Amino acid sequence: MSGDHGFSEEQRHGVYRAIFERRDVRSQFRPDPIPAEVLERLLRAAHHAPSVGFMQPWDFVVIDDAQVKQRVKALHEHANAQAAHNYRDERAALYRRLKLEGIVDSPLNLCVTCDRERGGEHVLGRNTMLDADLFSACLAVQNLWLAARAEGIGVGWVSILEPADLSCVLNLPERVVPVAYLCLGYVEEFLPQPELQAQGWRSRLPMGGLLHGNGWGGELTHSPFLQALQAAVEAGDPPTP
Repeated sequence: MSGDHGFSEEQRHGVYRAIFERRDVRSQFRPDPIPAEVLERLLRAAHHAPSVGFMQPWDFVVIDDAQVKQRVKALHEHANAQAAHNYRDERAALYRRLKLEGIVDSPLNLCVTCDRERGGEHVLGRNTMLDADLFSACLAVQNLWLAARAEGIGVGWVSILEPADLSCVLNLPERVVPVAYLCLGYVEEFLPQPELQAQGWRSRLPMGGLLHGNGWGGELTHSPFLQALQAAVEAGDPPTP
């Protein structure tokens, strides 16, 4: 490896394993409680995410109250019924069979929010990309998700919720928006592939079709480096079925 700051091979393997084995969990939660010290580690990992202008726009609403969970589940059921109307025929039938949340099945729920006024009127680096605070909050979610996988804890992101209704249930201030509503818990297993892929909803796109050289649509043939990159990607992509 170039330089002296890389991890050992074993440490790198752990990082990549967490990335590739992370799953959006809906159906495999166990009732075992998450110890407070373990949740603290996950939240601290989230809190160490990068953020634009170091504004750290996130807050974490920890939910273990059964009544609050039931209110959120009711919001999901209403939004999910509305979303089902977007599909027809076999796609609609498949959509209705999918389990898309584990709100009451998981021992803990967590809402990661974004305070859109944190850092004041002018945040370094946010003058042109005003939604960079939301992107930063998503990075906190990813940090937590990978740390959770390393701890053997499953995470499920429930996105089929009306943000305004969720804000009302959680009593969020007007300046604070919900970014991710997460279900957390130990699981029976981590599935070998994403559940939506296993259920036939969508498959992972080959990475080779997502790369562009020096501009959108540019071929990866203009330099030896780009050619080597293309060859490496093609070697790693699964064959087209």
